[in-house]
Amino acid sequence: MKIKGFTLIELLIVIAVLGLLATFVVISFTGSQAGARDTRRQSDIRQYQTSLEVYANRSNSLYPIQTSTVNIATALCGTLSLTNCPDDSTSGENYKYISNGSGTDYVLWAKLEKPNAAGATEYFILCSGGNVGKSTSAPSSANCPI
Repeated sequence: MKIKGFTLIELLIVIAVLGLLATFVVISFTGSQAGARDTRRQSDIRQYQTSLEVYANRSNSLYPIQTSTVNIATALCGTLSLTNCPDDSTSGENYKYISNGSGTDYVLWAKLEKPNAAGATEYFILCSGGNVGKSTSAPSSANCPI
């Protein structure tokens, strides 16, 4: 009588192949999640830009004055009359804002999670003049670095 079934070696090979495939799925899924969070960060910064423009329309074309870098959610939500202030709690970095002393220019930015092709950290930057882009260094003044 012949017994049919799998040998221990065959079972171990199948388990190893499934483990390898699962590893590839997890690695690609992690990169997708980081990209999705970066897209949300960019959307949040654009929403803050809209709120700043509404504020300026009510305030003689002047933006809130913050001559040093501040966390938008804690420093500007009340000023902008926002009831929901998106913040980037997943990375530990907050969305940042700085304006010049006269309130005529500002810069908003967020640190992105996914590095650029060279492996460097990038910041999504949006300026009052309408310039939008990425940079490997965070802004330090209200002068648009893009």
